[in-house]
Amino acid sequence: MPRKVLDQRSVSIAEVKTVLKKRNEAELDQFQKRTLDYATKFSKINGEEAPKLVEKLMADFSVSRSEAVQLANCMPSSIEECRTFLQYGKRKLITTRELEGLLKVLNEYREA
Repeated sequence: MPRKVLDQRSVSIAEVKTVLKKRNEAELDQFQKRTLDYATKFSKINGEEAPKLVEKLMADFSVSRSEAVQLANCMPSSIEECRTFLQYGKRKLITTRELEGLLKVLNEYREA
């Protein structure tokens, strides 16, 4: 049965994990089971905290939603790693001070 796309936006791996875990595992098709397995293995933050982190990054550091989602998915642990996500195209230069602040926010949400 064809499905109608109601909304299209970038979501973090942690959010995907939360959505798929809410469904009964017997309802999931093979692709969804594989996706849940991947999300379980590779999500680095809590599913309830991920949208808050994405919104905070977008508001405080003026990054796009897709950049904020990538930062939430990978949770970089150094300034150099943060730079790799934010230095492409015609993007403005981000200072080291801003990157330190971004890293501090990421560390607040990081799971132990």
